[in-house]
Amino acid sequence: MTDLLKSSILLLVLLNPFLLIIYLIDVVQKLSLAEFTRVLTRAGLIATAVFWVFAVLGDTVFSSVLQAEFASFQIFGGVVFLLIGLQFVFRGPTALEFLRGESRHLAGAIAMPILIGPGTISASVIIGKQHDAIPACATVLASVMISVVIMVGLKALHDVARPKLEPLIQRYIEIAGRITALFVGTISIEMIMQGIRTWVQKF
Repeated sequence: MTDLLKSSILLLVLLNPFLLIIYLIDVVQKLSLAEFTRVLTRAGLIATAVFWVFAVLGDTVFSSVLQAEFASFQIFGGVVFLLIGLQFVFRGPTALEFLRGESRHLAGAIAMPILIGPGTISASVIIGKQHDAIPACATVLASVMISVVIMVGLKALHDVARPKLEPLIQRYIEIAGRITALFVGTISIEMIMQGIRTWVQKF
C-alpha cells in the first residue's frame, strides 16, 4: 500500500496541477466552470489511457512497436517543452493560444503536450514495473483524477475571486507565467541532455 502511495505521489508531482493551471490560464479565463470541467475530464481520460499503455507494456512500446529509442522521445519532448518555455518568456501566459477554439477540440490539445510528456510517461513505465497491471492502472487513474479535481477547484476559486481581485490575479498570473517559463525551459534542456547522454552511451 505504501509503495502504491509513493507511486501515485510520483505521478501527481510530475503532473503538478498548480503548474498546469498556469499553462491553461487562457482556457480558464475563456470557459465556464462546467465547460472547463468537461474538457479537462476528457483530457484526463485521454492521458490516463496513454499512461495505462506505458504502465502495462513499459518501454517495449518504443523498442518493439515504434522501433525507436526512448532517448529519441526524450529529445523530442524536450524540444517541444523548450518551445513552450520560450513562448512563455516572450508572450507571457497567453503563449498557448492554440488552445483557443471550440471546447470539443481542446481535450486533445490539453492532453498532449500539457498532461502527456516524457516525465509523466517515464513515471508510468516505472509504476508498471513496480506493480502488477491492475494496481498500476488504478494508481495512474487516481493520480490523474486528483490532478483534474485540484485544477477544477483552482478554476472555481479563480471565478469567485476574479470580479473583486482581477488586477491582483492578473499580476500573479504574469509573474507565475514568467517563473513557469524558467522552470519549463530548465526541465526541457534536462530532457534533451538526458536523451543525448543515453544516445552517446550506445557508441
